[in-house]
Amino acid sequence: MTDNIGVIFDLDGVLIDSSGPHRDSWMKLANELGKPITDEQFKQTFGRQNRDIIPILFGDGYSNAEMDELGERKEQYYRDIVGDRLMILPGGVELARACRDADIPCAIGSSGHPLNIQLAIDAMGIADCIVHVVTGHDVAIGKPHPEVFLKAAAGLKREPHHCVVIEDAPAGINAAVDGGMKSIAVTTEHPREKLTAANLIVDSLEELSVASLRRLIHG
Repeated sequence: MTDNIGVIFDLDGVLIDSSGPHRDSWMKLANELGKPITDEQFKQTFGRQNRDIIPILFGDGYSNAEMDELGERKEQYYRDIVGDRLMILPGGVELARACRDADIPCAIGSSGHPLNIQLAIDAMGIADCIVHVVTGHDVAIGKPHPEVFLKAAAGLKREPHHCVVIEDAPAGINAAVDGGMKSIAVTTEHPREKLTAANLIVDSLEELSVASLRRLIHG
């Protein structure tokens, strides 16, 4: 069966458990800058773009070039920490392959760095399942603005209202809603009460199937 639907996966907290390495890399950068941060401060920024995170954590006064340099340092720290020990969350690989087999195109729409995203795709072995990738470097405005998901939908050649976004963060769910898309929230990083804007909330991608995605779009 061929569908006119598309699936857009966020990456961090949806397909991979990267919260710890991201936290540690931000804290390493913060300590270098002499501006240490807390776990709670990190949690408030998880899933957003570096250009949005840096002023929140470290204050204003950085030029765009300085923010780019700090962001690149942080992402290199992340890749150094992750190495070959990327933690793949259950159900994502299987769902992506099931969509591929059902001729449902999938994209990744993430605020992450292109090298981080490619590292994850390679580690999961899903390059043949992902039709299009939109990274934090491809958008002018980060989540909760819907630009990342609208670009992913365009890359899949699907109308936004025929797309399902799978997210773990309130900002990502809000971006999907504002983009006119259906959304599924997974409770990796946030409790259900913070994800109620989603059309469906699950505790694991193992709960999802091609049939459940079709039901969300077609009823």
